[in-house]
Amino acid sequence: MDRLPNPTWLRSFESAARHLNFTTTARELGLTQTAVSLHIRSLEAELGQKLFTRNARRLELTELGQSYSLTVRRSLADIALSTNSLFGPASRQTLTIRAAISTATYWIAAELPDFSLQHPEIPVRLVSHIWNDSIAPGDVDVEIRLGYGDWPGVISEKLTEEKLVPVSRAGGGLPTCNNLQKGPLIHILGYEDNWARYFQANNIAPPDQAPQHSVDTSVAALQLVMAGAGYATILERFARNVIRQGAPLEIKGPAIPFAQSHYLISTQGAAQPTAAAGLFCAWLRDRIALDAAV
Repeated sequence: MDRLPNPTWLRSFESAARHLNFTTTARELGLTQTAVSLHIRSLEAELGQKLFTRNARRLELTELGQSYSLTVRRSLADIALSTNSLFGPASRQTLTIRAAISTATYWIAAELPDFSLQHPEIPVRLVSHIWNDSIAPGDVDVEIRLGYGDWPGVISEKLTEEKLVPVSRAGGGLPTCNNLQKGPLIHILGYEDNWARYFQANNIAPPDQAPQHSVDTSVAALQLVMAGAGYATILERFARNVIRQGAPLEIKGPAIPFAQSHYLISTQGAAQPTAAAGLFCAWLRDRIALDAAV
């Protein structure tokens, strides 16, 4: 076979010839700047010619480097074209995110368009559920849970500090949270004490009557509220997202601290997260920090 330099060196050279910057090349190829520089030096040593002129502030192709870059670029493009034509485009790895149905509906789904705008190359599947054990851990890339962070067998990273607010249908005529005790009140199973905690925090005597409705998710609770069936307490994060999207809903009192938080979950001893999962988690932390700063 005729003389052929290391393909990895050629790939680094082609990218560096386009960008004329080793740092940008390293970012594009997922390498370190040191690795890119080593590839170029190795290729130059193999060819016995300088391909770049390294100045203090900029990188320039030599005449030989300019000519060679055109050939290398065309050759790599031909290989990519042939590969796609014969074997189809590279399959994209779908990022699967698992969250409770209320978290998925009223928080993550509302934020996902921004992630997809920043990373259009990553297809996303959002899996909602009610109970945490409804899907096997190996079926998801990122899991987000609401709780105290004390689940056995997992590593939890605290993401948020949550607050609780009372909500009513928009235009319902309730002027202050003091009137909420008149009901009707909607309870969410598993969080039946939220109303008692809310009234206590605001020095309001709790009502004596039983709740008019009890449901198992914040999704169902908000549907009842918007239908005019009563009032519910939900996370302020959820309420503001729903209102921002135009739902006929109003917050009817000050927020109080909520004991539970949202956590990123990883299984002890599990494999390293995928690159897509890492990008999503970094993006989510940035979004939370941005919301907290507002």
